[in-house]
This record gives sequence, structure tokens and C-alpha cells, in this order.
Amino acid sequence: MSAAIRFESVSKRYRLGEVGTGTLSHDLHRFVARLLGRPDPFALVGTINDREVADGFGDGSSDDVQSDSAGGETSGNVSGGRRAKRRNDYVWALKDIDFEVPRGEILGIIGRNGAGKSTLLKLLSKITAPTSGRIKTKGRVASLLEVGTGFQPELTGRENIYLNGALLGMRRHEIRSRLDEIIEFSGCAKYIDTPVKRYSSGMTVRLGFAVAAHLDCEILVVDEVLAVGDAEFQNRCIGRMREVSAGGGKTVLFVSHNMGSVRSLCRQGVVLDRGELVTMAPISDAIRDYFERNAGAETGAHWHGTVDPTAAFAVEHVSVVGQGQPSYDATDQSNVISPDEAFQITIRYTVGKPLPPMRVGFQILSGEGPVVVEAYDSDAPDCRGPRLPGRYCSTCTIPGHLLSPGWYYLTLNAGIPHVENLFNQAGVVKFRIHESELDRAQRTRRSGVLQPCFQWETKPS
Repeated sequence: MSAAIRFESVSKRYRLGEVGTGTLSHDLHRFVARLLGRPDPFALVGTINDREVADGFGDGSSDDVQSDSAGGETSGNVSGGRRAKRRNDYVWALKDIDFEVPRGEILGIIGRNGAGKSTLLKLLSKITAPTSGRIKTKGRVASLLEVGTGFQPELTGRENIYLNGALLGMRRHEIRSRLDEIIEFSGCAKYIDTPVKRYSSGMTVRLGFAVAAHLDCEILVVDEVLAVGDAEFQNRCIGRMREVSAGGGKTVLFVSHNMGSVRSLCRQGVVLDRGELVTMAPISDAIRDYFERNAGAETGAHWHGTVDPTAAFAVEHVSVVGQGQPSYDATDQSNVISPDEAFQITIRYTVGKPLPPMRVGFQILSGEGPVVVEAYDSDAPDCRGPRLPGRYCSTCTIPGHLLSPGWYYLTLNAGIPHVENLFNQAGVVKFRIHESELDRAQRTRRSGVLQPCFQWETKPS
């Protein structure tokens, strides 16, 4: 089968820190803000990044400063002190990406936050250009990378459908033939003649996906935005992507932290880590490799996040600890839990600004990938209100005699339902339920992921 997408040694480099705005008025605004001690209103790229930054590929040991359109430097050898400073000027968002996707394939792209997933999709969608390498595609590309991608807020939903179709090269009568189907799928019929700027985030995503999935394109690119929709809409979207791939021959690239959705939809998976492609394999193997890389046994029962004081929401610490063990102890690396004891999942986080009613929760996935348990703090009535700025600690107690023996992974997520996804990180903690004494004595292994201890009574009849 011919390749619909081919990445050939693709790399993307960004310059960190202050970059010219491109207009004199904006440069003047920046200058005035600096004089008044205010934040830079046109800061393009922050300095917080967990990937290596360097002038070149690899470990940054090269003595050459490569030319870059954003920075304006020219190649040349620089001395030690100057080179050390220049090493912090750039970050490689992607490095030497090589892979191809056959026509009609649904490819899952997974990785940690900041691994380069969104950058890869932006390069494919031609929102930005690669620093080096080539991307070859066969057919038109429709993208849904963030809420409102490609929409003009002053135009109505109906007008935006025609606009998006025209951008894809479709004629007006072709768009008209699919218009009713798009509107029905989006569920926005009542508001289709209302300006998009008045839509909620959930409505915008629904209309955006309906347009991308129903118009005539050969490649469909979908980022994490589907997390904004409700469960029913997400299921419809997954069904639609499966339908257009199998029946219409469209190629789909799907990015999500929801491993259940990725597993059910995709046959192949790509794992990105620090801007590099580390795995391309059948989706089960890709998910397993991702979890092993990001929640290996060395991480124990604790995970510490990087707190950004300017963020609206930031996770400080997550722990999975058996009953009777300390609930917050960074030195305690125990991640083995008895099958008959309850254990606690503790999430400590910071809210940086007032937020509407939101929820913090988790998924427990088995070592093979399927979601076993999903829970949110909004299950408790007193956790359904707005959150004021401050530090919070949410604790969930999982009863004993529930999970079967084996390894499990914890995925953490937080958001404002149907509006905004605040945090999503897969495989933050790995823990193990060991075999019970009874099963070991009887030399049995029960089937099933859940093994609750039911109430039994036996007596002569």
C-alpha cells in the first residue's frame, strides 16, 4: 500500500527567550512594558523546557552555532563562555524524525507533555515549517489541533463550514452537498447561524471536528482537543474516524493521552520522547513501551510535577500508597500493594487563578493497556464547586480485594468538563498488586482484571 505521509529526517528548532515581534508598534509596546516593570506582552517562547537545548543535535557539545531564521546568527566557532550562553538560546522540538504512514492507516501518536506531538502535527498541517528535512503528503490535509482551528470568530457556524471547505479546495456545491450531514453530526443546528465567537469551547470543537471529518480530504489530523467533548461525542468521533479510515480510505493521525481511546481506534502507534521518535510498533507494544519509559519500576509509588507559578493549574505530587504506609514521603519507593489491603491515591496540586467548577481524577490501566478504573473527585458533592487560588490535596481510597495481581499504571487528568482540559499525563505512577496468600497456596490464578471479594454463604440444603 502506498504511503500517504512520509517524514524524512524532519527536525524543528525554536529559539528561546525574546524574539522580535515583527512590527514597530509591538516593539514599542514591549519597550514601554519593560520600563514599567510589566511582563513582556509579546513573549513567544518560555524558558521552561525539559528537553535538552543546544546549538546543534545531540548533547550540545558542538562548537558551531548554526544559522537560524529566528535568531539571525551566522555559522562560526565561538569561545567557551559565549558558547555556554548560546547553548540556552535554542531548543530542538523534534530531531531526525523518520517514518511513513500507509494510506487508510489510523496512527496513534503518544508521548509525555512536551515530547513534540503537537509540533509534529503543526508541521504536517503546514502551520509552521521544519528547520530541516522534508514532509511528503498525498492528498489534502484537514486539521483539528486546538479549539477553533481555522475558524473566523465573527462568521457564523454555517459560513465557517463554507470557509473551511474553500480552504481545502472544495467547490461550493460540494460543500453544500455535505452541509446537512455536518450540522447534524456537530449537534449545533440551533446555533449554526450564530457567530462562532459566541460558541462554548465544546460547541466549537464539535463543529470543528464535524467539518474536518466530513469534508473531502485524504488526511485527517486530530489532536487532544476531543478531550473537551463529553463521552458520547468522543465515542461518535472515534466511530467516525474508524469509518472514514475503513470506508473512505482516509489516513488519520490521532494524538491523545487517553490510552483506552488510542488502543480502541489505532492499529499502529508512534512514541515520541524529548523530540525523538523512539518507537513505531503495533499499538499494544507502543503503549507498553511508553508506560515503561515514563513509569518504570524506578519511579516507585511517587511522581513529582514541575510547578509553574503562573499556570492556572499545576500538579505538585502524586502517590499510590498501601494502607498503613506514609501518604506523602518522597523517600518511600514502595510500589507493591497487598491484594487485601486498601490503598490511597493522593494528588496534590495548585490552582493559580479562580476556576469554574472543575474536576481532578485518574485512570488505572492494566499492564496491557485497557482502562480498569476511572474516577473523579466530582463524585463527592462537596467537590463540585468553583476552585479558588491555593494548594489542594485530593485523596481517593481504593478498597482491597478489587484488582487482580499484576502491574498497573496511573494516568492523571484534570479539566473543566466540556470546556477545557487543564492537565493530562499518562503513566505517572506504576504499582503492583501482588498475589494473595490464598491463591498462592491453592496455586490458582483467577481470570479477569477485577477480582472483588463477594459475600458468600454455604450451608446444607
